[in-house]
Amino acid sequence: MYNLLFCDDFAAFRPAGGELKGPFATLFTEPPAVADLEALAGDPRQEGRIRYLAFSRLRTIGQAVRPKTLLGVITEVPLPQGLDVLAAYSEGGVRYLNQSGKIAVLEGVAAIQPLVQQLFAASAGIVDRIGPWDKSRLPPPAGTGSVRLTFLVSDGLYFGQGAMRTMQDDAAAGPLISCVTALLKAVVQLSIPLSSTLLDEAS
Repeated sequence: MYNLLFCDDFAAFRPAGGELKGPFATLFTEPPAVADLEALAGDPRQEGRIRYLAFSRLRTIGQAVRPKTLLGVITEVPLPQGLDVLAAYSEGGVRYLNQSGKIAVLEGVAAIQPLVQQLFAASAGIVDRIGPWDKSRLPPPAGTGSVRLTFLVSDGLYFGQGAMRTMQDDAAAGPLISCVTALLKAVVQLSIPLSSTLLDEAS
């Protein structure tokens, strides 16, 4: 589940057995149909992860893509018993991996959509200021008191990392951390009780 959040293992999304249907037919058709991939990547009705995979496939085959289209925001906070991860995608889907191993998946939940939109608005300014990471994704962050912010963007994976307190005081990252905290509170309220979350680290 953790690795699938980042959409950087294309093969992991290929359905096991059976006929490829819907967007997966577009993603995995050989040879790739450029026009279909471009349509899939640009379709706001599609899941953010699917769109990111479509953009990634286009880049892999040498096609230019529109830059700075934000499709996912992933926050990772290392805690004493493990890693807390909150991921939100452009269509409004949210996934939360608690350090305890519990997982919450919310799709199409109207109550959290304004919070996801606020998170994306706060992230856009950061994405505009930085560029894509040109190496393999780093291992999960370690060391309590830190936070990593990863952005799935049409032209690649962007990220920033630092001490939680430093990020909270930053003019750009601070509002984003506040949005993450608000969204996580809503996710926890809508899911089974989860304790010792990144809420504690951000408070």
